[in-house]
Amino acid sequence: MSGPQQDAETNKKAPPIAAFEEPQIAQDSILRPKQLDAFAGQKKTVERLSIMVGAALRRNEPLNHILLSGPPGLGKTTLSLILGNEMGANVSITSGPVIDKPADLAGLLTNLSEGDILFIDEIHRLPKTVEEYLYSAMEDFRIDIMIDQGPNARSVRLNLQKFTLLGATTRIGLLTAPLRSRFTLQTRLNYYDLETLKGIIERTCDLLDVTITPEGASEISKRARGTPRIANNLVNFCRDYASEKGNGTITEDIANQALELLEIDQRGLDELDKRVLRVLADNYKGGPVGVRTLAVAVGEEAHTLEEVNEPFLIQEGYIKRTAQGRVLSDKGWHVIGLKPLNSEQETLL
Repeated sequence: MSGPQQDAETNKKAPPIAAFEEPQIAQDSILRPKQLDAFAGQKKTVERLSIMVGAALRRNEPLNHILLSGPPGLGKTTLSLILGNEMGANVSITSGPVIDKPADLAGLLTNLSEGDILFIDEIHRLPKTVEEYLYSAMEDFRIDIMIDQGPNARSVRLNLQKFTLLGATTRIGLLTAPLRSRFTLQTRLNYYDLETLKGIIERTCDLLDVTITPEGASEISKRARGTPRIANNLVNFCRDYASEKGNGTITEDIANQALELLEIDQRGLDELDKRVLRVLADNYKGGPVGVRTLAVAVGEEAHTLEEVNEPFLIQEGYIKRTAQGRVLSDKGWHVIGLKPLNSEQETLL
């Protein structure tokens, strides 16, 4: 190949490697859909994003800033890569905790080209000093950084290319109002229903060349806690179990045996979930109890309980979050095989 075509290939801009970006696993790359219309579930979010993408392409402008919120594992990173693909833009991926000073952010922003997407996961964990630099970057596409200190200190203005900031957070309430208001679209991703999860599981098995029966897919979907990431992880374990204990096909029976080995019951509750419910019942008579006290009692970090276990337990109605602390619901009492304590019983105890 020679001439203009070769020059075009040679000069073609390579996607930048984002600071602090972790290497992507090849399997994840295979499983992630590449277009919005191939993204399963989250219909309202997908429709909103489709409108923004179509309008931006029609105007030949970068996307406006977008904030995605919701529990982990629902597809926030996948959507960022899809938006980059739909817009024909490079996506730089980083996360809030690793940008600990303004210079880190300045390095990321100055490396962006026109229309590029900067995806910041866990954006609510950005330090306050770093967050304030984002205000002018998002609105005016410039940042003012301080050089030196004391009498020699001076401000230097850096002009930025028009870029798109795509933020993702599992705790939108921790974002400050000034930052949240600078996103044109704020949209939440919710847990998936069983039918959608079953379709994702069957698609995953097809891409990984794994044979699975409809009953096997249903069994995994019931225990995936409404989360595609967990569903795919369970598929991988069931695939290994099927190859070692069966004939390679994930049937309902094989899936059930594999997931029982992982101590995940048919409600999607794992060993830690059931320990939380049991401690609430046995140690605290159903609550209320603070999350830090509860975390110490079950031997886990409070952050893990709040981010991983609580969202599912609350959504499914096993516990309630009150101003006084966490309370075990009637459904929670039932799932651990005990009867709820009434006020008379509590007085006697």
